[in-house]
Amino acid sequence: MTAAPADVPHGIALVDKPQGHTSHGIVAWTRKSLGTRKVGHAGTLDPMATGLLVIGVGHATRLLTYLVGEDKEYFATIRFGIGTSTEDAEGEIVERSVPDVVAAITRERLTEAMALLTGGIEQVPSAVSAIKIDGKRSYQRVRDGEDVQLKARPVTIHEFELLDIDEPEEHDGTLTLDIRVRVVCSSGTYIRALARDLGVSLGTCAHLTALRRTRVGNMSLEDAVDTTTPLTPANLTPSSVVAWRRFPSIDLSDDEALDIWHGKRIALPAGWTPPEEKTPVAAFNPAGQLVGLVECSRTTMKSCLNFPEPLA
Repeated sequence: MTAAPADVPHGIALVDKPQGHTSHGIVAWTRKSLGTRKVGHAGTLDPMATGLLVIGVGHATRLLTYLVGEDKEYFATIRFGIGTSTEDAEGEIVERSVPDVVAAITRERLTEAMALLTGGIEQVPSAVSAIKIDGKRSYQRVRDGEDVQLKARPVTIHEFELLDIDEPEEHDGTLTLDIRVRVVCSSGTYIRALARDLGVSLGTCAHLTALRRTRVGNMSLEDAVDTTTPLTPANLTPSSVVAWRRFPSIDLSDDEALDIWHGKRIALPAGWTPPEEKTPVAAFNPAGQLVGLVECSRTTMKSCLNFPEPLA
């Protein structure tokens, strides 16, 4: 059991990333604001995209592994009629559709096509992505002139909602149609690829012109801070609070907490029913401090992630 320095900040920050900034840039801003190097994030956003970034600071970075896989909510604008090299507005135009195909897109056709892309689907990620191929990022291989073909991956689109449709108009000499959608999806989903596939299903090309992430798991953009002023320790939510909100929880005695901190397997407290096996449980000592995350069998529990004492 190790103690964390009292003057080092720890916790989870929710940050509203502005357009044009990279996720790495937000991590650098966090490090500068708080004067610490131990900073990470639970899932990137493309420079064009805005919205919620979940930032871990100090020993709270240990929780990021469990937060990165959370479902996410996005609001996006999709433009039909033009395809780009990156499947978003930052890429070069590589495809244009004929006007009649775009003009034939109706609300009814959109609704039907979106329904077919809802639920469990196989999605081919954008080639301009951070996926590694033999140790090298896919986007770097594309920049180096390689023809990158990624394999389809299973993702789940929980909700794909059509919010608004604009009238067709010309952009860059091509008739286009913009729609706004809301997407709730599993981790690993590429909204750019979803826009691309929606266009293909309607016989045209498409790309994203705007993307905003509004939720990661139970963490909302409404609680996020912007980047106009430096981040402060007051902006951090303690790991104990984040864990209590995210996981089932259990209260331990001082002796039980000490055993868990020391890596021992202990018996389940009498009368306590564990959740589904291998579901992490947040364990707290009598002082309300987060001991760590534990995995439970039918009769025992053991730490799968420990936190130092005391917590900030």
